[in-house]
Amino acid sequence: MNIIVCIKQVPNTTDVRIDPVTNTLVREGVESVINPFDAYAIEEAVRLKERFGGKVTVLTMGPPQAENALKEAISLGCDEAILVSDRKFAGSDTWATSYTLSSAIKKIGTFDVILCGKQASDGDTAQVGPGISAHLDIPQVTYVKKIEDISANAAKVERMTEEGYDIVETPLPCLFTVVKEINTPRLPSLKGMIRAKSAKVLKWTADDIEANPELLGLDGSPTRVVKIFTPAPRKGGEILKGDTADVAKELVELLKDAVR
Repeated sequence: MNIIVCIKQVPNTTDVRIDPVTNTLVREGVESVINPFDAYAIEEAVRLKERFGGKVTVLTMGPPQAENALKEAISLGCDEAILVSDRKFAGSDTWATSYTLSSAIKKIGTFDVILCGKQASDGDTAQVGPGISAHLDIPQVTYVKKIEDISANAAKVERMTEEGYDIVETPLPCLFTVVKEINTPRLPSLKGMIRAKSAKVLKWTADDIEANPELLGLDGSPTRVVKIFTPAPRKGGEILKGDTADVAKELVELLKDAVR
């Protein structure tokens, strides 16, 4: 079984700062880590390899320092790592990002399953995984909490919903986005860390994956961040006191004034 895991390197902080000029994340001076949800995708890919055999390839699009995230993924049990990096990718929205990753996956060749975390902690859009499946024209199942079984040409999974979960059967190849309920990620072993240290990370550019330059980066992104601002702080509430009937009347008048 050939498994591909798409990951992202994100800032290791909840204090996300935005450049007011470019409207992009400020990454300088901020430690970067594997996106937390992608850690569950890595773990599930390794578990599938342990159950059914095969190979796990980890893929990311990002700056040169994203190689560190790929090496960490190798220490956790992935077999091969590919970094897709090029200045042409700068400013990509979720659609351009998913196009770039899908182009890299086409270059990889044959695969059975693609795994992604349900969303990235720095964007929270949950759009890249489904976007990859759209570009590759393959089925997708999002919010997967359990992979029950995989055969030569089909898979059965549990998809988390607000009311519980659905059992979904899908043909392969297929893309799954996973939630944290699916497993508990392992820590890297000493053997894995030694292997990761000497592992070679493949590095591909836009030309290597034969991507259409018109669909890359800021120019290839159909959405733009026009403005980002911090909402004004909320004013303190007002407590109404007195007889219940009088308070009710006063509240009604205040509500009328608020909607006028």
